[in-house]
Formats: sequence, C-alpha cells, structure tokens
Amino acid sequence: MNIMDFNVKKLAADAGTFLSRAVQFTEEKLGQAEKTELDAHLENLLSKAECTKIWTEKIMKQTEVLLQPNPNARIEEFVYEKLDRKAPSRINNPELLGQYMIDAGTEFGPGTAYGNALIKCGETQKRIGTADRELIQTSALNFLTPLRNFIEGDYKTIAKERKLLQNKRLDLDAAKTRLKKAKAAETRASQLNSARLEGDNVMIWAEEVTKSEQELRITQSEFDRQAEITRLLLEGISSTHAHHLRCLNDFVEAQMTYYAQCYQYMLDLQKQLGRCFPSSYHSNNNQTSVAPVPSASSNVIGSSALTSTSSLVITSPSNLTDLKECSGSRRARVLYDYDAANSTELSLLADEVITVFSVVGMDSDWLMGERGNQKGRVPITYLELLN
Repeated sequence: MNIMDFNVKKLAADAGTFLSRAVQFTEEKLGQAEKTELDAHLENLLSKAECTKIWTEKIMKQTEVLLQPNPNARIEEFVYEKLDRKAPSRINNPELLGQYMIDAGTEFGPGTAYGNALIKCGETQKRIGTADRELIQTSALNFLTPLRNFIEGDYKTIAKERKLLQNKRLDLDAAKTRLKKAKAAETRASQLNSARLEGDNVMIWAEEVTKSEQELRITQSEFDRQAEITRLLLEGISSTHAHHLRCLNDFVEAQMTYYAQCYQYMLDLQKQLGRCFPSSYHSNNNQTSVAPVPSASSNVIGSSALTSTSSLVITSPSNLTDLKECSGSRRARVLYDYDAANSTELSLLADEVITVFSVVGMDSDWLMGERGNQKGRVPITYLELLN
C-alpha cells in the first residue's frame, strides 16, 4: 500500500512538472513569459554540434550512394545490418560484365581475334570488380563506420543531455515566474485595508515567497550543473572533427589506390590488345584513328595519371595517306613505345626516328621500318611522318 501511495505521488509530481514546463514553453512562445538565454559560448557549441550532425549525415548518405548506386542493394544491406546478420555476397557490375565477356569470348572461340579480345577485356573487368569490392569494404570500415558511430552514439548522447538542459531551463524559468507572482501577491496583500485580513494574507504569501525562493535556488543549481555537463560534451566536437579528418584521409587513400589499380589494369589491357591487334582502333564511322595511350614505361604514373587520356593523339587521315603512298623511304617519328609481337615486327621507342617504306601486298595498317641493321614491320598508327 505504501509503495502504491509512493507511485501515485511520484506520478502526480511528474505530471505537475510536465504541466509546468508545458505552460512555461507556451507562454514563452506567446511572448507572455521571460526566457533564460544560454551564454554565447554554449550557444556556439550547440550550433557547431547541430551543423556537424547535419553535414555528417549528408556526407555519409552520399558516400553510401557513391559506393553502392543500387538503392535496392542499399536497402537490403540496411535490413541485414539491423537484423545483425551478414548480407549475402553479391556479384558487382564490373564482375558481371567481365563474366559475360569471358563467356562470349569462349563461345566465339579464344582463337578468334574478337573472342580473344573479349576474354582479355573480361578478365580486366573482373579485376576492376575485385578492386571495387575492396574499395567498398575499406571505405565502409575506415570512413562510414566512424561517421555512423558519431550519429548513432556521441550525438545521441549530446541530444539527450541537450533535452535535459532544455527541461532544466524551463523548470528554472517556471520557478522565476512563480516567485515573481508570489512577490506581487504579497505586495497586494500588504495594501489591504483590513488589518486582520492583511496579517493573514501577508503571512500566507510570505511563506509562498520563501518556498518559491528555495525552489528557485534548487532549479538554478540543477540548471547550472546540466549546462556544465552539456558544455563538456559539446567541447568534444573538436575531437570528433579531428577524428573524422583522419577517416577522410583514409577514404581518399582508398580511392587513390582504387583508381590507380583501375588505371594500371586498363594500361595493361590496352598493351595486350595492341600486341594482338596492332592495327588502329577506328570509330564507328571509320573517319578517325585513335592512337593508343603510351605505355607505363615511357611515362611517370603520378598525380597526373588519371588525366593522361588527354594526351591521346588523333592521327589525321592525310598523314596516314602520305605514309602509305610515299615512294621510296621516308623518315618518321615514333609516337609511342611498341613491343614486337614476333620476329617479323620491329620494337619501337617513343620519340625515336626511324626509316619507313611501303611494301607491295603488305597490310594497309603496316609499314616496313628500319633502324640501323634492324628491320621489321611497324604499325602505322604509332608513327608521325617527318618532312
């Protein structure tokens, strides 16, 4: 029975506190009550924390979209994560494309030019898919997880303490309002004409003033204590920024590794295709011929690696015609390195100058090249005719 009485009293007290806060909040919104303002430093910390939370969420969500563009796959991963189960392994787009290319090349025949090229491209696509998988795993561990831990951990704690601070502030202002009203009532009571009534009312309101002053001291102390707790938590945002900076650096390094791997894979693939099919790669309308990118041995692969495709040289049709129709021998500059596929071909080094001439019956994409005592076929798209 005593426990029940205690619970009823506690419930009534909690209801009274909630009602007092609601009244104070409403009166503040209506401009009928004063509001205790937080100090400028605490307000700046609260603003910084809120800004950090908003932008962290946006960066985290967009990074997830970047790493996994498929929204259905993201939803599936989210569900498995909430169920605390490991999501099933899923083949990614580059791996799937690579497998299709390999299967098609096998069907057409590895001994055919197209089939062989498809298999080589498919193997490269699968390697890119593996690199993509590693990028996702590394980024999720070193970048997304720390950001998510902040949103679901540290910031939730900050939000909880901030709400408590708001409640303590409402309690403080409600106590100030009650004290103000009690003092006003005491003043009015002292102005009554009846001495008997005056004495009774003054005594009653004097007790109310004393009680309100005591309540105000308690609520002020609780508010100050909660403000200090909130301030200490908010000052940790600077450490959060420093931690997220390290995570951002890890994310950038993971992307650098991924793009460098993809670039190297494509260089290797282009070199393989150049050996097997040294003739120029024509566009669909056969109007232009694009020379391959220089091999890695003739260029320094550094920060400019991702922009190296801007160095592609388009060999003009007139130059090709001049090379094929020239009578006798001519001098030509080598545009890119070329490794001879067999003994009938001549290996080339970028920027060297060789002698070239045409041979009756030779494929239109080739010329005979001479360098000293060395002689062999050379691909026409690797050359620039000199005057």
